This record gives sequence, structure tokens and C-alpha cells, in this order.
Amino acid sequence: MRNPFRRGPAVVRGSSRGRSGQKRGRIGLAGVLVRLLAAVALAWGGGLVWFGLTLPAPAPLAATTDSVVVLTGGRGRLARGLAVLEAGSARRMLISGVAPTTTRAQLAEAAQVPVSRLSTTDLGYGAVDTRSNAEETAGWIKRGNHRSLRLVTSAGHMRRARLELARVLPAGIEVVPDAVPHETGAPGIPWEYTKFLWRRLAILAGAE
Repeated sequence: MRNPFRRGPAVVRGSSRGRSGQKRGRIGLAGVLVRLLAAVALAWGGGLVWFGLTLPAPAPLAATTDSVVVLTGGRGRLARGLAVLEAGSARRMLISGVAPTTTRAQLAEAAQVPVSRLSTTDLGYGAVDTRSNAEETAGWIKRGNHRSLRLVTSAGHMRRARLELARVLPAGIEVVPDAVPHETGAPGIPWEYTKFLWRRLAILAGAE
């Protein structure tokens, strides 16, 4: 006959239900985290597709500006800047991000042009990254009293370069993006997109 005073099974069943509820809670939290990560990955992937399909193009060589600014990082950029000067589409050029030991003669040799072709070119030695490229450019623009500039960099780098320029350029300065093809050996498009995205988020959050 069953002993009416035995409570052991009832306690065990209650304990099992408690553990089961805790387990479901843990699974539920893990599920939320998985869904959140999936949403972030999906948003990042969609943005990358947009970024890659809408890379900036070269500007018409006939478009005129007061100056042309070349950000170092690829040989095609300097060649494009020289072509702009040669066409008379800008009256002065800044090469931003030149290594401290690099001379005008060395740049001319690398570009396979006479040094005289760089007579209207200023060398910027103060930049080490895109942010300092923008600050160096802004200072040069103010000193030269330029009202417009043609910005030469790679297609993948252009959006981040313009983002940094917009942060520091005086109001009313026209910027004409002139993108050269993404250079072999340069950071890939996914990496450029990720850096652009993080920098944009940082600026929106109030970072300098």
C-alpha cells in the first residue's frame, strides 16, 4: 500500500521542472544572440554588396578645379594627378602622405617624368593615415585659398577619404572625386568597406 506521507517523488518532479525551465531560458538567450549575429552579418553583407557595386568612377579630365590632391598608396594615383595638371584642369597639386625621406626627384623618377613636371606640386610629409591625409589637405587648401579640389585615390578608398575630408574642410569647398581603379596589393574591398563603416559609426558617435 502506498505510504501517504512520502513526498519524495513530488519534490523530484518539481526540481526537474525548475531545471527544465532554466535550460529553456539558456537556449532562448543563445537563440537571441544567434539571431542578432545573423542580422548583423546580413546587414554587413548587404552593405558590402552596395559598396562594391557603387564604387566611385574617374571624373572627366576636362572637369576643372583650383587644385588636385593625390593621396599616396598607389602609382596610378600620381600618374592621374600629373595628367590632370598636364590637361590644365588644376593649377596646383598636393601629394599627401609622402614618406619623410622621399624627395621630389625620387617621385619624378618613380613616375618616369622630368622633375620639372612637379614644379607646381607640393609634397605633404605630415600624413600617416586617411584621417591625417584629410587634416593635411584642409591646411593646404586654407593656405592656398583654394575653393575646389579634385581628390585622387583608389575607388575602394574614396568614400572613407571623402568622409574624413568632410569632417575638416572649410564650408563651401567643392570636392570632385576622381577614383583610379583599385590597385593590386591594396586592401581588399571588404576591408575597405569595414573601415569605412566603423569610421562612419565612430564619427556619428562623436569621435574625432
